Amino acid sequence: MDGKNKKLTPNQARPPKATPCKEDKRKKSRVQPTPVKERPKVQQQESEEDFPVSEESVCVSQELASWIKLNAQSLKIRKEDLSWAAGVVKDFRENLLKFLRSCTDQPFFQSAEFINTGSYFEKVKINSPDEFDMMLKLEVPSMIKMTQLDRGLFYRLDLVRPTRTPIQAFLLENKLTISSSKVLNEMYRLVRKFLKTYKVPDVRCRWEVNRKRPNSPAVTLSLCISENNSEELISVDVVPALMSKSCKSWPNPARNGPDVENWLGKKGWQEIRSLPCFFVPKRLKGQNLSEDAKESWRISFSLIEKKIITCHGNSKTCCESNGSKCCRKQCLMLLKSLIEGLKQRFPKELDDLCSYHGKTTFLHMLSTRFSDSCWACQHLPTCFLHLLEAFEGHARTGLLPHFFVPQCNLFSSTSFSRRKLTFLVNALEEQKREGLPLLKPPAPVSPLRPLSPPAEVSTRQSIKQPAADSLHPGFTNKLLLVFGASGLVVLICVTLLMKVTGSDHKG
Repeated sequence: MDGKNKKLTPNQARPPKATPCKEDKRKKSRVQPTPVKERPKVQQQESEEDFPVSEESVCVSQELASWIKLNAQSLKIRKEDLSWAAGVVKDFRENLLKFLRSCTDQPFFQSAEFINTGSYFEKVKINSPDEFDMMLKLEVPSMIKMTQLDRGLFYRLDLVRPTRTPIQAFLLENKLTISSSKVLNEMYRLVRKFLKTYKVPDVRCRWEVNRKRPNSPAVTLSLCISENNSEELISVDVVPALMSKSCKSWPNPARNGPDVENWLGKKGWQEIRSLPCFFVPKRLKGQNLSEDAKESWRISFSLIEKKIITCHGNSKTCCESNGSKCCRKQCLMLLKSLIEGLKQRFPKELDDLCSYHGKTTFLHMLSTRFSDSCWACQHLPTCFLHLLEAFEGHARTGLLPHFFVPQCNLFSSTSFSRRKLTFLVNALEEQKREGLPLLKPPAPVSPLRPLSPPAEVSTRQSIKQPAADSLHPGFTNKLLLVFGASGLVVLICVTLLMKVTGSDHKG
């Protein structure tokens, strides 16, 4: 890709003494999304030897580098936790699918299939296997027309012609428009009906359906201990997703993206374009919405994202059994951990922030720093700091183009207020000054698997309070000084009080 037309990397300030990879040394222009009809020609990929990267390419202290490496290791999920959680979720999914296929009162869901997407299947889940995504594919037998409602993410879906197929139960009065609210409400009804007869393999647990969240396309369930009112052990999002024959052809706003030819090659680009996109029942944000907006569908590229992240290398053998390893996924997991830490510390100020902002930044960086040598495992601290700088740069400029629909800005004022963006930039700067204290998981996480007695079971509440060892050393020392001085004052007061009391008794 020609460096003069980089459309996805913000004009960001690098740390002192930064020496980017060779493809980053080209002349840069102020960031503007590349017009849809203009696509830069693919340049021949240079060999990996042309991209030397060293730990000195970013100003990172030995202490900070060790801290980043240590926390990258701590993000890995324990195998025993993963085995138990995956088994419970798999049993739920398989039995729910059997129920839907045998459900005679709603034939439209009888042909449903689950699509494996999300961080668990991308192998970038962090800390604990406590969240799972399930995309339930519902195939529309007829061709559909996609009417764009915003800059390319939200659509109204209409059948090309009237139908007598089971989807007719989810059409509006015009007998053509597919109602997102009807599909989602039916998904809720079916899941609740299923849970009346379903038993969790671990008899100590039960599934509960959570309250419906505004603008959420998912039916969210929580796995809880049956004997008490504990918080959830596992959260599962069941997302109904429409796909039709016409969905295999991406909508116009996404036709020219993503920009991966320099990175994955023409063949990789063609494989990605052959994958279908889906539509999930999510309405546009805002008040006084039109009828179309209330029944809108949001385009989803979850399956394509999984393909990109699992087959992420510039060389076709990256991270395979016989190939060299890279630190791409570790960098994404570290950024997700930092975002999660920021959201826990500032829940109100950063309520609009989500891991998808970090994931989008990561995908942009993969397409510009495309050589595998830029992501060598031994340079993990350097690579993560480059990614963190890119994320801060997007927040600072207020421009984070959607990776597949570049006209859509995920940091637009309608999606993320200027005030909150400024707060995010300040929080990221503070983290860098303090040595990234929120990078580490907030507290030692107990085994996820239910133990006996149930009181020992870890819950989400147990991981919300920061542990002392997750704080920056300098800040911890200040706390010790404060509490030490306070303790001395208390000791003096108690001594004086005892003397006064003793003199009163003597009197």
